[in-house]
Amino acid sequence: MFRPATLFIGLRYTRAKRRNHFISFIAGLSMVGIALGVAVLITVLSVMNGFDEQIQKRVFILIPQLSVTSITDSLANWQNLEKQFMKVPSVLAVAPYVNGQALLNANDVTQAALITGIDPAQQSRVSTLTDHVIAGSFNALQPGKFGIVIGQGMAMRFGLDLGSHVIVITPSGNFTPIGFTPRLRRFEVVGIFDVGNGFDFDSGFAFINLQDAQSLYQLGDAVSGLRLQIQDAFQAPQIAYELPRQIHLSPTIEMHDWTEQLGAFFHAVAMEKHMMFLILLLIIAVAAFNLVSTLVMVVNEKASDIAILRTLGATPRMIMQIFVIQGAVVGFFGTLCGIIGGILLAWNVTAIVNFLQTILHVQFISSSVYIVDYLPSKIESGDVIMVAIVAFLLSLLATLYPAWRAARLQPVEALRYE
Repeated sequence: MFRPATLFIGLRYTRAKRRNHFISFIAGLSMVGIALGVAVLITVLSVMNGFDEQIQKRVFILIPQLSVTSITDSLANWQNLEKQFMKVPSVLAVAPYVNGQALLNANDVTQAALITGIDPAQQSRVSTLTDHVIAGSFNALQPGKFGIVIGQGMAMRFGLDLGSHVIVITPSGNFTPIGFTPRLRRFEVVGIFDVGNGFDFDSGFAFINLQDAQSLYQLGDAVSGLRLQIQDAFQAPQIAYELPRQIHLSPTIEMHDWTEQLGAFFHAVAMEKHMMFLILLLIIAVAAFNLVSTLVMVVNEKASDIAILRTLGATPRMIMQIFVIQGAVVGFFGTLCGIIGGILLAWNVTAIVNFLQTILHVQFISSSVYIVDYLPSKIESGDVIMVAIVAFLLSLLATLYPAWRAARLQPVEALRYE
């Protein structure tokens, strides 16, 4: 089968002569270095993608993607607003809520908490919180029953279980002859949820029925706001800007998106991923530029061959192509092996870390620090493609100097001592 001369010679040069296996050894080390760098980079990026996904899932359980409130802190006639929002294609679901600060007291322990009144049926449309209940049920939040669902951290702090009672003390109250008296209400624990301790959600949030919250905070039929679930959470700022103009909201209505509360955090996570990519890219760069020394040695070894090729009519460009092809072969196979190894490692990194934790009896990942108690991983094709392209381009870049040096070799000088 016909092959171009430069391709044939370049592939032939990838195999060193028997008398000089050292060059092949150095080339092999370069290939292994590129493969290890690519595999490590793919694995690290996949782990960071996994953490990012877990953070998003857990944050959006309790933090609304979009919320609609009023400057008066009380949203009346919210049913009509709900109907208007549901007509917008980008809005998937709407649910009313009542937010209020309170003190919780039980078993001689008092703690501040954010009390949220919800309609359990509607809440399941805008949040996956109901999937994280470990005891009881949100459906037990019936109007007038004064039930409460608390986080596992709060339950442990108060020593509460299903059927236990907790006193909710609100800052609003009544003035009496003896002074201001806060409103107190006794609630029964009907559910316990667990979404991790990373953001203190389990110890700082509690949920009650919407109507009970309206009664507790004296809102009548009004609510604190509406929670909106949209198709793409990262489009929340743009949607929050456009929605008031689409449905002509009153000037007293305000829209908030999650980036106002957690945007800086997610920006920091994204910047950390980019910095890790650049730092770990140096590993690939070091391995790739090992090709420089390898090819320089090959050029010195093949000086007489180069001279003969030049006398037979080979142009400097053809000589350059021969050594670029040789370096490209090493870079290609190193990158390919790294991609395969990186994908396999990223797929199994969770099981590997869990196995090490089991046999070493050490907890590497704690949910109180890292949101989850395992090492998540999510492979994104875009990351794999980007790593592969950059690694291969670095390999090609490393071949330029040796190839240029080979092209400048003069036949007379190379054959003088032959």
